[in-house]
Amino acid sequence: MYIGLRRSGGYFDTDELRGKIQQYEKVMKDPDFWNDQREAAKITKTIKKYNDQIDKDHHLSTIIDDLETYILLLEEDLNESLLNEAGRVFKKAEKYVNKTEALFLLNGKTDSNNAILTIHPGAGGTESQDWAEMLLRMYTRWAENANYKSEIVDYQAGDEAGIKSVTMEILGDYAFGYLKTESGIHRLVRISPFNAQGKRQTSFASVFVYPLVDDDIEIDIDQNDLRIDTYRASGKGGQGVNTTDSAVRITHIPTNIIVQCQNERSQLRNREVAMLILKSKLYQHYEEEREKERQKHENTKTDIGWGNQIRSYVFHPYQMVKDHRTDHETGNISAVMDGDLDDFMDAFLKKIAAQKRS
Repeated sequence: MYIGLRRSGGYFDTDELRGKIQQYEKVMKDPDFWNDQREAAKITKTIKKYNDQIDKDHHLSTIIDDLETYILLLEEDLNESLLNEAGRVFKKAEKYVNKTEALFLLNGKTDSNNAILTIHPGAGGTESQDWAEMLLRMYTRWAENANYKSEIVDYQAGDEAGIKSVTMEILGDYAFGYLKTESGIHRLVRISPFNAQGKRQTSFASVFVYPLVDDDIEIDIDQNDLRIDTYRASGKGGQGVNTTDSAVRITHIPTNIIVQCQNERSQLRNREVAMLILKSKLYQHYEEEREKERQKHENTKTDIGWGNQIRSYVFHPYQMVKDHRTDHETGNISAVMDGDLDDFMDAFLKKIAAQKRS
C-alpha cells in the first residue's frame, strides 16, 4: 500500500504543486505585488499550504523508505527484534498515512480556516450542562493535542455546575475542516453524579462549528440590520471580570443570528471579536443558501434529544463511544474524553468523500 503510494507520487502531486509555487513566486516579484494587500495575503497563504503538503509528502516517503529497509532486512534474517522494530515503523506509517489521507480530503473552500465552535446543553438541567462542559474539555484537549490554540470567547456558567453555553475559537491549519465533522447532537449515558438515587441518565448537548472567515472573504453587513447590546461581563463561576458593561451581544435581525463576546477587557475589542464571529456565521449561512444545502444543515439542528444524535458516549453499564453516521466505535472512552478524536473525524471525512464519488 505505502510503496504504491510513493510510486504514484504520494497523496499530493508534488511536481504540480512546485509548478504552482513557481508561478506564484513570479507574481510576487512584481513591484506592485503588495499594493493589493488582500490578494497578496491570499497568495502567500496558498504558497504556505502547498509547501506544507510537499513537506508531508516528503515525510511520508521517508517513513516508507524506513519500512522498505526493514522488509529487506527481514528477508535476510527473520528475527524477533527486527520484527518488533518493523512493526513499530509500520504502525507509525499507518498513522501518518491516515492523517495525510484525511488532510487530502480537506479540499473545501474554507476547510483550511480556523474554526468557531459552540456548545449548548439540551434539556435536563444540571446534568446536561455538566455534559456540555465535559465536551468543552474534550475539544480543548483535542486542540492541545493538535498543537492548535483555543480561546473561549463567550462562557455562560450553569446555575449549579457545567455551562449553559460556550463559544470558542480554535486556531490552526485545517481546524474547521477537521471540526466540521463534530457538528451535531452528542449523547451521554452514565450514572449521574447529580442523581441522589444513583440512576443511569441520558443527556444531550449540541455542537456546531463555523469557519472563521479570512479578510479576503467579503461579507457585506448593513449596520441598520444590527442590534448591539452591552452587559457586564462575568467569568467562570459568575465572578466579575470587571465592573463595566464591556461584554457585547450582537443580533443580526434579518437572520436572527446572535453572537456574544465577553472575553476581552474592553468593550471595543469585544465588539471587534463579536463582529468577526458574526461575519463567519453569516458566511456559512449564505454559503448554505447558495449551495442549496441549508435544509440539510437545518435538519441537524432539530431538538437536542432522542433520535438526532450523531454520537453516543456510554459510560454505564459498559464503556463505548460510537458514531452513528459511520459506525466507528471504541471502548477507550477515557482517551476520547481526553481529545482522541482523530479516528472519528477521519472515518466521517472518508465517508463523505465516498458519497461524493458515488
